[in-house]
Amino acid sequence: MSTWVTQLRKGLMEFCILNLLQHGESYGYEILQSLQQIEELVVTDSTVYPILSRLRKDGYLKVQVKPSSSGPPRRYFSLTALGRQRVEEMNLYWTNLQVGIDKLKRGNPGDEK
Repeated sequence: MSTWVTQLRKGLMEFCILNLLQHGESYGYEILQSLQQIEELVVTDSTVYPILSRLRKDGYLKVQVKPSSSGPPRRYFSLTALGRQRVEEMNLYWTNLQVGIDKLKRGNPGDEK
């Protein structure tokens, strides 16, 4: 796999996790399974769990421990107000970035459209 693809995936993981959680709380393994549905991400638990931990520490996520009917209690992650603000900012940036890249691909980066 090309190095640039690996770097691009790493940079997208926080963006993907925050977007996933804007639809409701989820526990780690469930988040991992959802992200693995996007084959191009090639995501593993060793990628997801450190990001969840960092996002929690940075104040973007809150954690609630709930009992599980099939094993130990689960840690459910959800967005804080700061996390909701962050994902809104990231989505706006993503939209603007897509527009700019599309202009580059068409060969007209200075175009207003």
